Amino acid sequence: MTDVDVSNPLLAASPLPYQLPDYRAIRPEHYLPAFTEAFAAHRREIDAITTVAAAPTFENTLVPLERSGELLHDVASAFYTVSSADATPEIQEIEEALAPLMAAHTDAVQLNAELYRRIASVHSHLDDLSLTPEDRYLVERHYREMTHAGAGLDEAQKARLTEINGRLSTLTTTFEKNLLNDTNDLAVVFDDVTELDGLAEGEISAAARAAADRGIASGWLISLTLFTGHPYLGSLRNRDARARIMAASRARGTRDNANDNRPVLREIVRLRAERAELLGYRSHADYVTSDETAGNPEAVRELLFRLSAPAARNARTEQAALQAMADAEPEPFTIEAHDWAYFTEKVRAAEYDIDAAALRPWFEAERVLRDGVFRAATELYGITFTERPDLPGYHPDVRVFEVFNADGSALGLYLLDLYTRDTKRGGAWMNSIVSQSRLRGTAPVVVNNLNVVKPATGTPTLLTLDEVTTFFHEFGHALHGLFATVTYPHFAGTNVFRDFVEFPSQVNEMWIFWPEILAAYARHIETDEPLPAHVVERLSASESFNQGFATSEYLAASWLDQAWHSLSAADAASDRDVAAFEASALAEIGLDSPAVPTRYSSTYFAHIFSGGYSAGYYSYIWSEVLDADTVEWFRESGGLTRANGDRFRDRLLGVGGSKDPLDAYRDFRGRDAEIAPLLRRRGLDG
Repeated sequence: MTDVDVSNPLLAASPLPYQLPDYRAIRPEHYLPAFTEAFAAHRREIDAITTVAAAPTFENTLVPLERSGELLHDVASAFYTVSSADATPEIQEIEEALAPLMAAHTDAVQLNAELYRRIASVHSHLDDLSLTPEDRYLVERHYREMTHAGAGLDEAQKARLTEINGRLSTLTTTFEKNLLNDTNDLAVVFDDVTELDGLAEGEISAAARAAADRGIASGWLISLTLFTGHPYLGSLRNRDARARIMAASRARGTRDNANDNRPVLREIVRLRAERAELLGYRSHADYVTSDETAGNPEAVRELLFRLSAPAARNARTEQAALQAMADAEPEPFTIEAHDWAYFTEKVRAAEYDIDAAALRPWFEAERVLRDGVFRAATELYGITFTERPDLPGYHPDVRVFEVFNADGSALGLYLLDLYTRDTKRGGAWMNSIVSQSRLRGTAPVVVNNLNVVKPATGTPTLLTLDEVTTFFHEFGHALHGLFATVTYPHFAGTNVFRDFVEFPSQVNEMWIFWPEILAAYARHIETDEPLPAHVVERLSASESFNQGFATSEYLAASWLDQAWHSLSAADAASDRDVAAFEASALAEIGLDSPAVPTRYSSTYFAHIFSGGYSAGYYSYIWSEVLDADTVEWFRESGGLTRANGDRFRDRLLGVGGSKDPLDAYRDFRGRDAEIAPLLRRRGLDG
């Protein structure tokens, strides 16, 4: 046992409730030494398992394996929470240095021949053992995952695999760093406030504040979002301003400079394809889907093709309506990508008498949180939330809430990091800092990150309807992380198949317009008047409005993901032009309309090139089949009731990853999911 630096707060038990890391005491220089000790401790724990003289059993192999790596989990969770949400240059340097070390350590465990032999031995005698269902599934998953990772390869193959994994870890970190830097560099500065005509006063003040934060004394800065479009495109009346924002967004990672992500992603694709072939698969997509509920890329392609034709048809119909409005302008023009959102809002106003931008005063962030997001969870599950300003987050903007069950017992902690900043990656997400486990005696600590523009001091934060939707969505992930109640860390929280993980979060979006929830949170910031009933009716009537565009842009990105990752090792070896590859792939599925760009182009597609969704971006629509079917069940069963919430919590959210997710779904729903509700929701059943 090596001496542990007790002065390093990451190497000592946290003094805070729920083992929340004491970020007040943690400094950047603490991370790498803590990882070094955590790697060593985990190796010692694995060695202790593999050197046991007795024959392999569940008790002497699987249980200690689940106990192992606790320090590494704690250190990694504390660090990666910060590296995604507050990646200062110093944190970025640490992450770059850490990436190959983490990959090498993971391979050392996953490819350990003796550990694999012991697990395989227990697996081969499964039917002879008296195990609980969770115990049995643990054996099955560890055996499957180690096999899938390459533990059965020979030593030469393992050496090459380790080399590939190490290089990929560096490349994905580089991709994320380049994207963050380029997103900041390409933020659009306006010198004349009249160019921002159409934005609300709070949005303009936020742009002025963002400029000032960058040292721009006189100007207005519009930061870019992760996806291709931008929330402001629906409001800006100046067509050139819209075009500048769209052009900047689509340029990310494509310029011949240090942030060029084209060579990075080409090498990622090449190495993933080689790795898949080494592991016995035709492509990376084949490799990934083989251990998801989809089973194979053909099933994914079938779903995407089934939806793409009606989505493209609906988008063409929508475009014709937009073009009619553009033709009526004093100086007519052809609708382009940067015009779509603006004229969509004009059509929405004309057809449904809804001004989306004018809804913002009804969506004040604090009220959305307490009387919307939290209230729905309280009504459905009985849980309550108490803010804990005494507990530190990793950034001053982070708020901490203690969560309690209906009986008053403590459940865990919920952290909210609402606002965008230059050090935060784009998009919105949930992650766990501490995972629940009976074996380890831990309770959950989960985080939600959004990227809402922070208004000037003293100005309320007003959300768009899209941001409200994102808030409810990410909180659905948080509920999954809070409710999962399992014995083994391997199954904790949202540790389920990638193409199932979006399902609970998408279900949680249904409460946005549930009457008693909407009436509680959607109240005017100045008058406290509820959102008028006629507006609610029109919003409901327009539910499938613009779904041709929304579905097409999403399916285009999903198909692009599949196209890159369906390449064989031989095909991926060619140094292909990224833009030409995209164009060819989108033409293949009929989603190549210039006016409807893919939600993410390759060079800023963080989900697949620096996140965990490679060959898995289809997961959102795949999960939405379950989601839409579940929403119908809730409506048929009485909606927002404790009985319904308890059933959903106990039979689905609460099981975490401790059983096959489709078995859990059948247990909850009483049958397999049907696709018809999804087709109706997205207007694809005509």
